Parts: sequence; structure tokens; C-alpha cells
Amino acid sequence: MPETSITRDELVAFLDDLLDAHEGGDYGPNGLQVQGRSQITKVVTGVSACLELFERAAAADADAVLVHHGIFWHGMPLPLTGVQHGRVASLIQAGVNLIAYHLPLDRHPDLGNNAVAAREFGLLDTEPFGDAKGLPVGFAGRFAEPVGIRDLARRTLKIFGQEPQVFGRGPERISTLGIISGGAQKELYRAIDEGLDAFLTGEVSEWVMNLAREAGIHYLAAGHYATERLGIRALGRRVADRFDIPVEFIDVPNPV
Repeated sequence: MPETSITRDELVAFLDDLLDAHEGGDYGPNGLQVQGRSQITKVVTGVSACLELFERAAAADADAVLVHHGIFWHGMPLPLTGVQHGRVASLIQAGVNLIAYHLPLDRHPDLGNNAVAAREFGLLDTEPFGDAKGLPVGFAGRFAEPVGIRDLARRTLKIFGQEPQVFGRGPERISTLGIISGGAQKELYRAIDEGLDAFLTGEVSEWVMNLAREAGIHYLAAGHYATERLGIRALGRRVADRFDIPVEFIDVPNPV
């Protein structure tokens, strides 16, 4: 058994404060979603809450699962039945806490999905970009030296581990890039308005191809799940450093 442990309340309070979890709106609750053991000696992190992640976390002797996508969202059915019952029951039976942070983790200026991605791409002069529930959620910046679209696609594959879908007819040399992880297709309009050379997100909708072509911008879709691995892994490392407890990232890959 690990020599160090923390309380559930201590961990949640630390994360709430670190991520400014109570600022702005969201599409579901942030923080503790399902209560488990009060003492935590190991944390498992993951992108999206699901039964496979919970079962693997319990098998790894974790006391808490920390995710980006939780299991409760505004507007979903309230009865705890079917799949949702199975998820919650597995956590309660194992005594495992479920803790989730959605938009606070997307927009965090250091540990967030988009801040980490901007650093990985080597962007300079980064500024907040895009909007979700009234607050900036992404980042935009410039490359030290302009890049071509093939080079940008290769960098995208290296950073996110997934071949991006590439659309549009942007400039031959790309100087500026906006990044919003996940499903931020509609922010393409903002990228166009701000004169960016390229925009990267996770998903793509049918209308994107023609709009990007006609607006003269490159659009890269690198996968919703893939673009949101970075933040939760960075957050896990911060928890491990702060509390000196083991934190393990468990990947449940999703090509979407």
C-alpha cells in the first residue's frame, strides 16, 4: 500500500481551485460526480468516463477516477437505469470516486487541452481564442517560421496520435493557427473572422469542407478524444507532483 494518501475532499478542493471550476457555465457538473472512499492512495485518469475505464481503474486499485468527460450532462434522462445505472453501480460497488472537469480543463492556461497543444505546436504570442459558455476556451498563435499543410498534418499526427482529416484551401505557407479541442466546428466562423490561416479541432461536420474552401482557410480534425488526451494527462501529473501519490493514465481509445 502506498505510504501517502489524501482525502477525497482535499483532492476535489485542490482541483476546484486549480481549474477555477466554478467560473462560467458548462454542459454538466464539474467536480465530484460519484462519491467513493474518503481516503485516496491512487488516482486513475482518463478522457471519457465509461464502464471499461471504471473496471480497469478498480482492477488497478485506484480510489478515484479523474476524467474530462463525466457521466452526467444537462438534459440527459434523470432515472438511474440501464447503462447509467451500470456505470454508477460499478463505481459504488468498488468504492471508487468519479471526479470530472470539462470546460475548466479545456480552457486552463497551463494544463488545459488547448494550452498544452499550443505549446506542443511551438506557437508563439498565444492568445485566448473561441468561446464556450461565455469564456474563451481555446488558444491561437503564430509559428516562428511558416509551415506547409503537409508539415502541419504531420505535426498534428505526432502530437495527438491520430491522422487528421484535412479540409479547405488555405495559404501555402501557414503562419497562424487556432486550436480548440473536441467538437468546436462552429468556431470555424470565428477563425475565419480573425483571419487565421488554419483552425484545428477534434470533429468535423458536413458543411465544413465547402466553407473552409471558400473562405481560404485550412481545417484539421484530429479526433475529439485524441485532442483531449493532453489536458487530463497534464492534470494527472500535477496531482502526482502535488500529493506524491501514484497517478495512472488509462487509455480507452475512441477514433471519433
